Parts: sequence; C-alpha cells; structure tokens
Amino acid sequence: MQRQRMMNSEGELKVSFGYQCNGHRDGSCEVPDGYNIVPGIKIQKTSSFSCLSGAALSANATLANTNICNGLIGAEILPSLDSPNSFRRVPSSPTLSRLDMLSSSLQSSLSNLSCSPSSPSDLPEYDTCVSKLMTAPYRSEGILNGMEVQVAGGAAGEDRVQAVCSEEHGLLFCAIYDGFNGRDAADFLAGTLYESVMFYSNLFEWESKIDATRAPDDSEFGGHLQYIFEDERKDSAANSFANASLHPEREISSSFQHAVLDSLQRALNQAENDFLHMVEQEMEDRPDLVSVGSCVLLVLLHGNDLYTLNLGDSRAVLATYDEVNDLSGHKRLKAIQLTESHTVENEDERTRLLSEHPDDPMPILAGKVKGKLKVTRAFGVGYLKKKILNDALMGILRVRNLISPPYVSTRPSLNVHRITKSDHFVIVASDGLFDFFTNEETVDLVGCYIVSNPSGDPAKFLLEHLVERAAECAGFSLEELMNVPAGRRRKYHDDVTVIVIILGTNKRTSKASTCV
Repeated sequence: MQRQRMMNSEGELKVSFGYQCNGHRDGSCEVPDGYNIVPGIKIQKTSSFSCLSGAALSANATLANTNICNGLIGAEILPSLDSPNSFRRVPSSPTLSRLDMLSSSLQSSLSNLSCSPSSPSDLPEYDTCVSKLMTAPYRSEGILNGMEVQVAGGAAGEDRVQAVCSEEHGLLFCAIYDGFNGRDAADFLAGTLYESVMFYSNLFEWESKIDATRAPDDSEFGGHLQYIFEDERKDSAANSFANASLHPEREISSSFQHAVLDSLQRALNQAENDFLHMVEQEMEDRPDLVSVGSCVLLVLLHGNDLYTLNLGDSRAVLATYDEVNDLSGHKRLKAIQLTESHTVENEDERTRLLSEHPDDPMPILAGKVKGKLKVTRAFGVGYLKKKILNDALMGILRVRNLISPPYVSTRPSLNVHRITKSDHFVIVASDGLFDFFTNEETVDLVGCYIVSNPSGDPAKFLLEHLVERAAECAGFSLEELMNVPAGRRRKYHDDVTVIVIILGTNKRTSKASTCV
C-alpha cells in the first residue's frame, strides 16, 4: 500500500499514456478510471500485440537544452510528437519538411544511396527520387505511413520514450533514448529519428519500383535473424513496404526483413550525421554538446515480425513459454534477450575495440572507453569520434591521446524475430532496470503480475519493485528514497524507462506513466 501511494503521489506521477488495440473479436477491454485510452480504427486486427504498458522514473536533474537547431526541436517538432497524457492521432508524416530543414546533410547523403546519379543522364531520375518522396502519395505508402497514426511520448531526466501505433497497418514503433551528459541527443532523436525511418522506408519503396528485381528467396523466415550491417548494400526486396503493410497475411521474405533493418540503419546514420554536423556548428557557444550522447533502442513490430535496433546497453527481452513444464505441470516462461549489450564488460566488444585500435596502448582505461564511457556504441558523444570535437573541450575534460578516433561506434546491432504462439510479451527497457534485476527476474515479475492483475500496469509494477530494491540497497525506507531530490537520487538509481508489450490478442488494459 505504501508503494502504491508513493508511485501515485502528486509529486511523482506527472504524465500517463496507454494503448489498447481495438481489433479483438469479443470487443474492447475495460479501462480503469483515470486513464484516457484513445480508441483506434475499427478494423480487422492485423497486429501481433494487444496492448502496451510503459513507465519512466527520473533520477537525474536535467535542463532540457532544446535551443539546439535554433530552437526548432524544442519549439516545433517535439510538441507535435509528444503526448504525455494519452495517445493522440496525428497525420502520418506531418513534419517531413521540418526534418529536411534540420538535415543540412540530407541531400548530400542521398548521393550515397542507390537512387543517386551514377552518370549525368541519371540526374532526372535522382531529382524524381527526391521530389516523389516529398509528395503526399509517397508519404502515405511506406511501412510506417497510414493516413493517421497514434503517438505518445515524454521525458524523464535524461531519458526519452516514444511510441507510435498504426492498427491500420498492424504496426507498433517504440523507442527508448537513454541520454547521458545532458538530454540534447535524446531530444534530437525523439524529434527526428521516427521521421527519418519513414523517409527511408519510402526511399526503399521508390528503389524497389525502379529496380523491379525479384527477391531470390520467397520462403518463410522463422525464428531469429541477427544481422549487423557494415557499409555494403543489400539487395532490395521486390515486396514493397506498402504491400506488406496492406497484406500482412503474406509471408515476408528474409530479403524484405533485411530491407526493413537496412532502412532502420540508414535512418540512424542520417540522424548521427545531422546531429554531429549540428554540434560542429554550435560548439563554439555550447562546447558541452560534444560530450552529449544517447543509447538507442528501437522496437518495430510489423505484422508477425519483431525488429530491434540497439546502440548501447538498453535491452529488449522476450518472454516465451518453454517447451518444458515446471513441477506443477504448467508451462514456464523463459527470458530471451533480443539485443546485445555494447559495453566494455562485454568480451566481444572489448576485443573488437582493442583490435580496431592497435596503435593505441590504452583504448580502455579504468574500465571505460578512453577513461570516459562504459558503452562502446552510442549516438552522439562526438568528442570520442572526431578530433575537432575533442579539441573543443578544455583542460581535464579533453581526452588525452585521441590517437585513432572514432572510439565509439554508431554501427547498431539489429535483429528480427518471427513471433510465435509461444511468445507472451516483450520488455523494452533502459539499463537502469537491469542494475537491479536479471532478465529472468523481470520476466518472472511481469508474468506473475499479468496473471494476478489482468487489468494492471506491469511496467509501473516493475518500477515499484525497482524503487523498493534501490531503497533497500541504500538502507532507506521507500519514502526516504522518494524524497531525495533529482540529481542526488542518481547515487541510488539511474533514470529508468520501461515498456511492456503484450503479444497476441489477450484482453488486457494498458497504460503508461512517466514519473519525474
């Protein structure tokens, strides 16, 4: 009861939002009082999830420096995407022109894409590529593009959380941006990355029509596909995003799945280039921007395919029923981590970092990359990637002996999992959750909670347990810990963001909360 009072107190619970799919055969779910669930479109259910629940707890005292990009991020773009109290409907691509305004390198980046001109005779086709992608019909054809989508999002400390749903196309897009050294990078991602993913999905649609090539393998792809892109290009799938969205019953080829992952990667690369360009332009007035960065975790649920992209140490953990029953004869849940942890504690990452810098005797110092950062892959953090950005820092803040940058990679790990009837839910969370719980513990907690509380909020439940455990570790009562002001509370727990996606068509209520 004390835990419930603390998490619902006026001083802690600031915003809440939630989503419940409408396509259940036996009607809508009951919604508890006090939570605004916006109804979706009354159509036949095509998505593989029934609802989502999310929560975020703040520990850092952070000023939102949203004056970046001449204030465009904070004044125009984020207000159009944020919805801290409920999901709300917005046009599918309302801000593509704003993205173009932000992206000084967008046109130059197109020169590296397959629609770029290889000869002067191709110039008209190149112009057509850009102009067609900016027109309304093409903006409505991609995987993330319906006539309307429903969005929610908010910030907690240096974290940002974002969710976009289109039942019309059986799609759910969730993102957790775990910022560090400030929230500028997380704000930038929240304001641009979703739009960039839409842009590149449309670009793939256009390329597939131009290439008109057939995928060599149209067989069903099941289980996991772990895929890390280098710089090589992958063959485009013949199936378009639009056709796959409008006809989810068709089997999705592995080449199509590669194309989706490729679009996610290209969108991330675009955002990284734009952000570092912005940092170079503004670092004279704000040299702190060169150290600002963010981990990135994207989850894209499209039909029966669950795609993940991650940089850093946030995790997506799948809860699936084991084939082996427990002692009581019931199916037991097992935890499967869908993402890799990009930290110096990961032996593979440590080996990679050392091999990429043979001339640097100390790429890892005091358990951190160049003595500065525990994660080996991240968005932003330009001073560990470019000498000119490191030189903007003064004194002890500057990295000594930056011999062979970049030391932090922006190459993400990507994965696609074909959802089966055994899969129950997915936990998507920043690393702060796993400072206190193992993957198995989080799955067990959520699984038991769902059984005993069919209309409850499992993400908020996880944070309640986290706060209890953090208080116990610190030797505090729950009330004493919650009374520690933001900033000082970082000694006891990190900013923590959690999303729980319930798979299948279970009748459940969803809500999401941000506590700051």
